[in-house]
Amino acid sequence: MAVITKTIHLQSNGNVDIIDITDEIGKALRETDLKDGIVTVFVSGSTGAITTIEYEPGLVEDLANALERIAPQGIEYRHNIKWGDGNGHSHVRASLLGPSATIPFSNAKLLLGTWQQVVFIDLDNRPRSRRLILQIIGE
Repeated sequence: MAVITKTIHLQSNGNVDIIDITDEIGKALRETDLKDGIVTVFVSGSTGAITTIEYEPGLVEDLANALERIAPQGIEYRHNIKWGDGNGHSHVRASLLGPSATIPFSNAKLLLGTWQQVVFIDLDNRPRSRRLILQIIGE
C-alpha cells in the first residue's frame, strides 16, 4: 500500500467558475505506479468546492442557477457584516457542496460514469489562485 500526495494549481475567475479537472487527476494518477485504489481531491480554502457533474454547458448553468436560488448573493450574511468582503454566500455554498471528493480507480483509470466528470467550483466573488491536493492511496 502506498500514499502519494500531489497538487494541482489553478487560476479561477470566481463567481461559480466551474472547471473540469478530470484530466488533471488522471494525469497525476498515471504519474504514479499505482493500479488500484482511491484518490481524494481536496480544495484548500473555504470558498471552493469539489464535486462531480456531467460537464456540459446546460448543466453547468443549471448548477450555477441552483446555487443562486439556495444561497443568493443579494441577501444579508453575518459574515459580510463582520468582514465586509461580500462573500458570505460563497462560504455557505462551499459548505453545502463540500471541499473534497473521493474517486476509486482500477487499472490506473478513474472509475467514473460515462458522463461524470470531477469539477472544482470557485464560489468566491473574485478571481483566485487555487491549490488542490490529491491524496492517492493504492497499490
